[in-house]
Amino acid sequence: MRLLFICLVLSLFCCNYASAQSVRKTESFDANWKFMLGDDSLAKQPAFNDGKWRTLDLPHDWSIEGSFDEKNPTTQGEGGLPAGIGWYRKTFNVPSSAKDKNVFIDFDGVYRNSEVWINGHYFGKRPNGYISFSYDLTPYLNFGDRDNVIAVKVDNGDQPNSRWYSGSGIYRNVWLTTVNKTCFTKWGTFVTTPQISNNQASVHISTTIRPEGKGLSLKTTIYNEKGEAVTSNFSPLKNSSDTTLASAYNLTIKNPQFWSTDHPYLYKISLQIMQGSRVLDNITVNTGIRSFEFDAQKGFSLNGVHMKIKGVCMHHDLGALGATVNTQAIERQLQILKDMGCNAIRTSHNPPAPEFLDLCDKMGFLVMDEAFDMWAKKKTKHDYHEDWAQWHKRDLEDQILRDRNHPSVFIWSIGNEIREQFDSTGISIARELVRIVKNIDNTRPVTSALSESNPHKNFIYQSGALDLVGLNYHQEVYADFPKNYPGQKFIATETMSALETRGFYDTPTDTTRHWPQSSKVPFKQSNSEFAVTAYDNVAAYWGSTHEETWKVIKKYDFLSGLFIWTGFDYIGEPTPYPWPARSSYFGIADLAGFPKDVYYMYQSEWTNKPVLHLFPHWNWKPGQLVDVWAYYSQADEVELFLNGRSLGVKAKQGDELHINWKVKFEPGTLKIVSRKNGKIVLTQEIHTAGLPAKIELSADRKSINADGQDLSFVTVKVLDASGNIVPDADNLVDFKITGPAQITGTDNGSQISMESFKANHSKAFHGMCLLIAQAKKIGGTAIIYAQAKGLQPASLVLNVK
Repeated sequence: MRLLFICLVLSLFCCNYASAQSVRKTESFDANWKFMLGDDSLAKQPAFNDGKWRTLDLPHDWSIEGSFDEKNPTTQGEGGLPAGIGWYRKTFNVPSSAKDKNVFIDFDGVYRNSEVWINGHYFGKRPNGYISFSYDLTPYLNFGDRDNVIAVKVDNGDQPNSRWYSGSGIYRNVWLTTVNKTCFTKWGTFVTTPQISNNQASVHISTTIRPEGKGLSLKTTIYNEKGEAVTSNFSPLKNSSDTTLASAYNLTIKNPQFWSTDHPYLYKISLQIMQGSRVLDNITVNTGIRSFEFDAQKGFSLNGVHMKIKGVCMHHDLGALGATVNTQAIERQLQILKDMGCNAIRTSHNPPAPEFLDLCDKMGFLVMDEAFDMWAKKKTKHDYHEDWAQWHKRDLEDQILRDRNHPSVFIWSIGNEIREQFDSTGISIARELVRIVKNIDNTRPVTSALSESNPHKNFIYQSGALDLVGLNYHQEVYADFPKNYPGQKFIATETMSALETRGFYDTPTDTTRHWPQSSKVPFKQSNSEFAVTAYDNVAAYWGSTHEETWKVIKKYDFLSGLFIWTGFDYIGEPTPYPWPARSSYFGIADLAGFPKDVYYMYQSEWTNKPVLHLFPHWNWKPGQLVDVWAYYSQADEVELFLNGRSLGVKAKQGDELHINWKVKFEPGTLKIVSRKNGKIVLTQEIHTAGLPAKIELSADRKSINADGQDLSFVTVKVLDASGNIVPDADNLVDFKITGPAQITGTDNGSQISMESFKANHSKAFHGMCLLIAQAKKIGGTAIIYAQAKGLQPASLVLNVK
């Protein structure tokens, strides 16, 4: 009998759990859309014949599929890829069982000016290309075997409208949600942790519900990472005729695990609307228990522990994938930055994809979540200033509501280098925007990235609305910040703008150069390769080298930290060069994700791991005097050898971040050894490379999921016969994949390459290029082949699960 009773209880539990899982059905709505590039006003009609249109899966960016051309209206600053107008259509069925439910479509982001129709009914227009939005399809749906047709027009034709590559299309995910009439409202749940100690944490939950019927109650359970329930609450809800019903309550977690950048511990909160024993709706919210503080004297602390914010700015493009959102591609970028020691990201200059914030929660990154690049005053002819008056309040509210439950988000930014900072309109607008944010979330500080560093001249600062003073560049004033901004809290919202091309070196390195020298001095091209030396001694006139600003930031406690411009190269803004430069030089990693040399300076400063990095390559003219640099950490000294001869022992002095030698080139081996307490920590050798002889392939992931989206990033190297990378190799490498995977992108990190990112080939750039393989929706073994004229080919096996 006891066994029978246990089985009965388990059966009831499983039934309730299954019911809870199935009452709200959210499914990907990305598959099998029809797409046409161009405009046809009849495409919104359900009976329109789209049989000749291309079939594709979302997310989709049509600009990245195009050809680079300086005549494209997007301009060089946006990368020189095409834009225009495109249409998407999808035919689908809704089961009869959904007749008594609500059906919503959610768009994570469409660039830009999206207009949506369902069965000929017009929902409206959302101009902002970075904002998430949804529509209630319910009143206009056909149920059962009758078709429904959704049509989306995307208009990115008015150019220019951005200062960097935006992409075009439904470039983020789309979701279809079916839910009971009684349900949680979208983004209506807010979780905060008002009181935290080592012994317990108070979790405050407020939520809004669309009620239909009586006898409703709310059940809340918090689970730890092991899936164990740690606390719960059951509250009857008052009967009401209102269209929405609000509820707020507190739960307590004993001996909480804190969320931090080193230990990003997440709790899962399950909320259920109950009517008796029946579950009407359920949602899950992830949360992290953490506290943080900005202090005018002590800087930043997380969970009571002082730390520097070691951040980078990131645009939204994913290199060869363009603006097309892909979770694995975002995770790869974040992991590369995490390995460097980065602990924070600024989403410059727009709301990010939801997947990005989910990953930052999971991986342990603090996020400065930014809203706007301009307000009412324009930066480009057709940018968001045209929509500001009608849409800024709605767009900002939607951003804060969507993102406020992410523990990674710790700063809201209302703008970047806004032109209203230079006149009195900045006062009223800044106050309005901060008020909008605070009405929704008053738990995080609000800042704006200010390019005017003089507090007496900056009207956004003069508004008094900002919780945190964010300065872009002007590192020369940082040391005097307490004097110029008495009692204020500091964050360097954008810094450096140092310039490098991976693998390119010129000497001498004894002086710092500014390219261009100023906005009034035309830049004179320095080399035919449109390259910038990878030694850290070139920066744009408004910025600095990496070492210059980091030395200041690390020196003073009141400087809470910085965000470097930028973590990765991105498409567009190719300072300082004219066309054919079409991508930036600012990144610590290049567009393909290959680290530049300065990456290892940050790794030596921002991590506790032993680091030793020697550069440049060792292929030069006989007798040429070469500047040899090294970054190192966890060691007392380093010793350099050339063909077995010691060139001396050196150690960093004072605030030095690297050491260097001037070495007369002779072919052979350059070797460096780091030591601590006389014992060897690390060694590195660089060999003079011979002629290109073979190809080497290495994948970041040799096993991927057969979901049609998962990726493997394959690094391609051109080696000599002895296995050394050939630093000047530019061989054209052809690719082929057999089996259940396909080529979705190729790149080499060159800022001037005119090759299509969707080509099945790529020229090596300084001996390297990248292939991105995407899984199909079937499992099996995929084989990647790479070949080039005169080189030994290579292959790699990929398991598609």
